[in-house]
Amino acid sequence: MRTIFFGQALLPDGWARDVRVSIADGRIAAIEPRATPRGDEPRHATALPGLPNLHSHSFQRLMAGRAERRSGPAHDDFWSWRELMYRILHDLTPDDVAAIAAMAFVEMLEAGFTRVGEFHYLHHQPSGAPYADPAETAAAVAGAAAETGIALTLLPVFYAHSGFGGTAPTAGQRRFVTDLDGFATLHDASRRAVAALPDAVVGIAPHSLRAVTPDELAVLATMAPDAPIHIHVAEQVKEVADCLAWSGRRPVAWLLDHQAVDARWCLVHATHVDAGEMAAVAASGAVVGLCPITEANLGDGLFPADAYLSAGGAFGIGSDSNVRIDAAEELRLLEYGQRLSLRRRTVLAAPGASTGETLVTAVLHGGAHALGADAGFAVGAPADLVALSDAGEESLDRWIFAGGGPRVDAVWRAGRQVVEGGRHRTRDAVAARYARVAARLLRA
Repeated sequence: MRTIFFGQALLPDGWARDVRVSIADGRIAAIEPRATPRGDEPRHATALPGLPNLHSHSFQRLMAGRAERRSGPAHDDFWSWRELMYRILHDLTPDDVAAIAAMAFVEMLEAGFTRVGEFHYLHHQPSGAPYADPAETAAAVAGAAAETGIALTLLPVFYAHSGFGGTAPTAGQRRFVTDLDGFATLHDASRRAVAALPDAVVGIAPHSLRAVTPDELAVLATMAPDAPIHIHVAEQVKEVADCLAWSGRRPVAWLLDHQAVDARWCLVHATHVDAGEMAAVAASGAVVGLCPITEANLGDGLFPADAYLSAGGAFGIGSDSNVRIDAAEELRLLEYGQRLSLRRRTVLAAPGASTGETLVTAVLHGGAHALGADAGFAVGAPADLVALSDAGEESLDRWIFAGGGPRVDAVWRAGRQVVEGGRHRTRDAVAARYARVAARLLRA
């Protein structure tokens, strides 16, 4: 048993002062508000529960800052960005995948994320042939999680088609593509790949409605009955138009019509929803996975978060393309997008409440649920804690919205301190290895 003392902590019923947290076997053993600090215990200003990052493609960290040059007379969009992504991933080896994922996971922990949902679709060799171990690259991701200490929800992706109606995949997608039998083998191998991680979760991830047929989606939804299901949906206007042309229904409406969408499901992005779709998703218990930095970077559009929260909808945040890994900025952009759209302030705050506290509480619960994991300050929960460098009633608002405000100072994952003084303990070694991989791949 060991203890950490915090000047204040965000507990399930709100802020508490002078809080001692006792940790045993990687879990919270006791929480004592209004405690008196002991001379020999570590002290920190503000404690938050570790945040869940519900949507990441870790290998795309290699692209960060390298897709901002306009390619020609026409404006670029998601689809032109995707072609660049296909070119960059072509030569990645499993060791490269591990090095890039480790860099992304270090940055996530430094930002206050303590669990990541890795939406993993880079399965095969560059030729498209499976590795001898179908989960070779999944094992590389699991190794990066073990090295850095982040908790992992692995979401192996089923990807079979390039467009609605079962269109044949393109050459750029050959490292992703599988059939149902191959995916079942891959899924079993993925469970073995993460077995050494103490609290890993393995879910199911149909890539998108354009990448699966209705019959394939029906099988996937029953393949792991207790596992979370994540799917990209309605991210782009073109996707909505293509789905209408194929089915006569918008993507989210089609999904709700054809699947028993419930609390197991995470609808990633869901950017382009109408009022009926939004209300139905909120009523279903599904979680919407929002990635504001990536959605802004790709020009996706704005999810109607204000109306969705008013309908009682659950949501979480993710770093998606990992162009910038910053939990506070994800929350800031989420709120600022609504302010710019609606021309109001404190849009997502509960009545009379702090915007920062409302957002952190919402993404903590929504994200943890979507990742099939426990989170928060509770006895018996994993000791996944984040310390901010300053205290005060408005510390969360200053962390998210104010320049020069508090920063993430320390992070514990399963009771082990992995970030100290704002830096991950293995940052130097991980960054050096990542730099070597990036130099080789980006020079090629």
